[in-house]
Amino acid sequence: MRVRTPWIEALRKKEEGIDPTRKSSTPATPSDRDLTPKRMADSYHRVVIPLAQDPWLLDNYLNASGHVRLGTIFMDLDALSGVIAYKHTGEYVTTVTAAVDRITINHPLKELCDLELSGQVTFATGRSSMEISIQVAKAPKEGSSVQKEDVLMTCAFTMVSLDPNTKKPVAICPVKIETDEEKRLFALGEKNYNAKKARAKTGLTKQTPNDEESDLIHAMWLRQLEYHDPNNPLRKPPNTHYMSSTTLHSSQIMQPQYRNRHNFMIFGGYLLKTTFELAFCCAAAFSHSRPTFLSLDPSTFENPVPVGSVLYLKATVAYTEAPTTDDEHHPEHSSATTTRVQIRIDSKVRDIEHGSATKPTGQFNYTFAVEGDIGVMPQTYEEFMIWVDARRRARRVRGSIDGGDGAQEGERGGGEERRKDDGRAVRVTE
Repeated sequence: MRVRTPWIEALRKKEEGIDPTRKSSTPATPSDRDLTPKRMADSYHRVVIPLAQDPWLLDNYLNASGHVRLGTIFMDLDALSGVIAYKHTGEYVTTVTAAVDRITINHPLKELCDLELSGQVTFATGRSSMEISIQVAKAPKEGSSVQKEDVLMTCAFTMVSLDPNTKKPVAICPVKIETDEEKRLFALGEKNYNAKKARAKTGLTKQTPNDEESDLIHAMWLRQLEYHDPNNPLRKPPNTHYMSSTTLHSSQIMQPQYRNRHNFMIFGGYLLKTTFELAFCCAAAFSHSRPTFLSLDPSTFENPVPVGSVLYLKATVAYTEAPTTDDEHHPEHSSATTTRVQIRIDSKVRDIEHGSATKPTGQFNYTFAVEGDIGVMPQTYEEFMIWVDARRRARRVRGSIDGGDGAQEGERGGGEERRKDDGRAVRVTE
């Protein structure tokens, strides 16, 4: 159960001075607690959502067209990751979602059926963070196991354990590896961990765009000059849209019904649901078609969202894998029938009185497939950086799908990679 205390009771305790959100210099986590390595199986947890058996439960999961709402599933995934994390760490710590490393559709759900959500801690070295791997599958019949073709969705969450009083990271039990499969899962988690550290060092806030990226930016800038040159017959094609025209905004008060188990902060799964649905709307408005979700790409939670605060969300079409510059990069020369669109959601929070500074709460990156050939073009330097960041993310994803490591930021791209920049060789889903 995600919430343990009724809101009115939690509010009363806070008014009496019992405020779990207040920092203290006295640690609450016992210094002598047992940190013996734990098996992956110790944290394994499985839950079945009986959608095919309970029509009223199904009612909470369906959208207007009768399909399962992915945003609601995302809430369940985050809740399950919390259950798994606490099975590994115990109750002495506060565990929060630090990042969603990826959510991928393996096989589209084409029928209403019972769903099985299962996962375990697959990477933990004894520091404060852990990686949790989860899958969503068609629930198998009793006595049977999940088949590969029945796995609908896979994802990985990074959770961090904090001291409940000081709010500082605390050590947790490392994972004990016992089988070849567990060795493979641990190695994959270690690879993801090292890749995130490397990306942090080569991000656009640390380094300038590389040579290939600079060439692409310059090519787009020159193309825009041609669009506005009265002596040049070339004009912006109707299927290319400036990034500034693609944005959608939303704002809402954070209500206690979506709080986490610590009562005064909003549940991370609700933020996933909310940002996903805004991203879906942004992709639909951009393409004038119904988007097909492909993946949630690496996304981060930066600051907690308090109950009663105002959450501001901004959705932007950050990148399209339809050509957007010269020759084969330009929409005029493409014959594709679908375009992969990356939507970036920037989230910020502020208190209801608007007396405090606005804090960033996270960035979420969703990829959809939409009908037709459509492209986005940045104009300002900030938009070019958003475009470059999204392009790097798309290349990493494409590389991981191909079975490689994907392109790393800061690499000097070659001509062959540039010719492949439309990204149409790989489809994530049918």
